[in-house]
Amino acid sequence: MRIIGLDVSKSSVSCCLLESKPSDVREFYYDCRFHHFQNNQAGISGLLALKPDVAILEPTGVNYSKFWTQLLTRAGVEIRLVGHKELRRYRENHLGLPDKDDDADSLAIACYYFDYCSDRSRWVRVLDPVVSRIRELILRLNHLNKVQSPIINRARQDLAWQFPEVALVTSKRSVSGDVPLLWGWLAGERKSKKYDQLYAKTAGLGLTDSVKFHSQRICSLQREEQMIEDELSVLLKDGRFAKYIQVFEEFNFGDRLQATIISQIFPLENFFGEDGKPSVKIRKGRISGKPTKRYLSLRRFQKALGYAPTQESSGDISKNKVSGGSAVCRKAIWQWVFSAVEPARRRAASPSLLVSRKIENKDEFEVIHLGSWVDKEKKAGVPVALVRSRAAVKAVKLLFKKLVNVLG
Repeated sequence: MRIIGLDVSKSSVSCCLLESKPSDVREFYYDCRFHHFQNNQAGISGLLALKPDVAILEPTGVNYSKFWTQLLTRAGVEIRLVGHKELRRYRENHLGLPDKDDDADSLAIACYYFDYCSDRSRWVRVLDPVVSRIRELILRLNHLNKVQSPIINRARQDLAWQFPEVALVTSKRSVSGDVPLLWGWLAGERKSKKYDQLYAKTAGLGLTDSVKFHSQRICSLQREEQMIEDELSVLLKDGRFAKYIQVFEEFNFGDRLQATIISQIFPLENFFGEDGKPSVKIRKGRISGKPTKRYLSLRRFQKALGYAPTQESSGDISKNKVSGGSAVCRKAIWQWVFSAVEPARRRAASPSLLVSRKIENKDEFEVIHLGSWVDKEKKAGVPVALVRSRAAVKAVKLLFKKLVNVLG
């Protein structure tokens, strides 16, 4: 077996080719011939000339590693991904390599394969191509949202003195996908008698080119968002997601949230044990000393969605906090609690959905029960931020239970 460890940078990759694990890794580091290739045709040819059977690398995002992983996959090379934390601990505690550099990392990555090649839990799963594309699109949507916010804020500040009557107007894309009417009118891309009449009587000092340019940027970003959402809609129609979507509808998840969660949890079987069922272990409690059930699959599921609690204790201080997992997913679920669970008017499922699912009692939808629990906690005087956080955790646990029942 020709195993190649890759440490990926922005425009190059450092490679270490091994056929067996060196007996003295630290000494081997000084004698090893490392290969370095640029992201160009010569680099591609050089890497493939090494004829690797398996390529190991860290999941450095959809941009840097994508170039090399797709290239190697097309060449028939098996791809394995090792987590950043796992590699750092392995390099420092097991190999004792010198100060961190790209070559040392590529050597550690290659050695990692020989120690853990048969242990599935030691590797980051390689995503299904459809799921990988969904995750890529979700990240791009979040990027576009971050880019738009400061542009919109700047435009509104200018409108406050140029055309104050519309400075606080909320304008969204139409059902047909046209750019928002306000920004389209300001950019000169859409006509509106309403805004023509308002502007004729404005108390402002008059529109400048700066607002027009900002509006054109907003319209361009909105069109890109629409294209991404259209592609996501098509991808979510994949038959393998049908039962997942069925459960998501009970929570009244929007399309973006559905896609975000799918990108983190599909297939659900990845969270199960070797027997293909949710892992539950009974261990003696460290404090109580009594047998305690540990729901390992549920915890892994929570962690993937960004809602697995971790305990930090020191002396008399003990606290739990949420860390790890997908920050994008954690934020999306929190926004869903804030916008779809907490407001009573948003909890009801649409009539068309009730008809399509042949459900006579709308209270069967989980968002109704979660909303009632939120109301009860708020009336009891629990801080709102804590109620929202707990509601998100309850939703994630309930979602796992529902998915297991439907998919099982």
